Amino acid sequence: MKLSNKSKVLIDQVVSDIVTHYSDLEDNVITDIHFQPLFDSGELKVFDDDDDVISSAVISEFEGLGGSDAVKDVCMILRKALDHRRKELENLVILKPYSFVLVDEDKETIEDLLLIDDDIVIAEDGLLQGLDEELDDFLKKLLSED
Repeated sequence: MKLSNKSKVLIDQVVSDIVTHYSDLEDNVITDIHFQPLFDSGELKVFDDDDDVISSAVISEFEGLGGSDAVKDVCMILRKALDHRRKELENLVILKPYSFVLVDEDKETIEDLLLIDDDIVIAEDGLLQGLDEELDDFLKKLLSED
């Protein structure tokens, strides 16, 4: 999906709103920050565990989308926006670990976008592709060397 510059700026503003909101508060016991794209209106809402809206914007390219391809595209776009501001997001005054997740209309988690923790890093799927086969091959080779 190709985003206009206006939409890129709006998504960056949404992420900036998160940074601003959680930069000067006392330690928050928040575990997730939820991104909810509403494809019928194009609205992108961001809210906390208590369903308090932190930010929202209308992303015209999201309007009318649907299906798994749209969700994959939105995940990729949001991951890129979050990764661009990762240093700031790692320094929010939220008790670690906390994560950024994509949710559906019923606020059920669809996909984890980013996990912030001092000790844990979630690798993207591409990095792990073929790992099962490599481990199986290694184990077979190891066991056959008797």
